Amino acid sequence: MEELVARFGTGIKTIYSTQGAVEEECAQADLVIGGVLIPGAAAPKLVTKKMLKDWKPGSVLVDVAIDQGGCAETSKATTHAEPTYVVDGVIHYCVANMPGGVARTSTYALNNATLPFGLAIANKGWKKAMADDAHLRNGLNVAGGKVTYKAVAQDLGYDYVPAEKVVG
Repeated sequence: MEELVARFGTGIKTIYSTQGAVEEECAQADLVIGGVLIPGAAAPKLVTKKMLKDWKPGSVLVDVAIDQGGCAETSKATTHAEPTYVVDGVIHYCVANMPGGVARTSTYALNNATLPFGLAIANKGWKKAMADDAHLRNGLNVAGGKVTYKAVAQDLGYDYVPAEKVVG
């Protein structure tokens, strides 16, 4: 938060994410963008149905976390064909795979982000590529019948095996 204030000054407002702060800020907002991510796990429900009663009529909730179940109790996945619905006067936009709306651009971005990893796997083999690159290894979920991502193992009730033990 200090970095944001240092970079943008008084042009932005930063607050700690407490339940009270979320309730208060959402009630005053015209637009709320929920972008919660816990890698490998469902998004926590930070916006309750009860909270919507205090929101401005016609305000909008964009739930970017919908691919992980959404960060609002009232969120349900929608499509680009039918992107919105209303609950208690609050417009919900919960399109799963939002980048699909700009497919060409998002494909280029995804390719640019992932191509180096694909090349490393192709050139070194998957085990060596994983052993050499912690970022790539952190993306490993299952290998050799072992669940190598802690949050996935916990959510599904499987034993967790660190990726280093599988690739090393």
